[in-house]
Amino acid sequence: MIINDYSELIRGDRVRANTPPEINQAIDTEIAASVRFYASKTNYEITKRIKELDLEWDTERYLEANAAIFTAIGSSMGLKKSRFWFILPLTVSIFLLQHAVQGWCPPVTVFRRLGIRTRREIEVEKYALKALRGDFDEVSDQESSINRAKEAVTESRSV
Repeated sequence: MIINDYSELIRGDRVRANTPPEINQAIDTEIAASVRFYASKTNYEITKRIKELDLEWDTERYLEANAAIFTAIGSSMGLKKSRFWFILPLTVSIFLLQHAVQGWCPPVTVFRRLGIRTRREIEVEKYALKALRGDFDEVSDQESSINRAKEAVTESRSV
């Protein structure tokens, strides 16, 4: 089974819900293309990609880092140059509050247009690659063993 639309796997993501559909679709297409690319690669190459995904920054991390940078700049400029600069940390605080409450703020739109993904989107690609690598094969074998055991118990009760 080939999955080309990963949006069903990423439901409940507030950033995705507030992102234009064409941007979400572009990111989903990128995920699908990456998984297809690695489908023909060795386990070593897949593992290397999974490690890269572990290090990839998501929208939350970019937002937090940018907020810290702009708050520090605004505060230091406010103390050294002009009180007018204190507007910058105030604006950043409002954006962070808006993001905490709604899951969206103006910088997130910019990040999404730059192709920065949410943690869930990164995890979808990561788990798809783990499935390609065979990490979950043992789980399905255990499930079939459990099903066989349940059938055996059911059969033994009928005897």
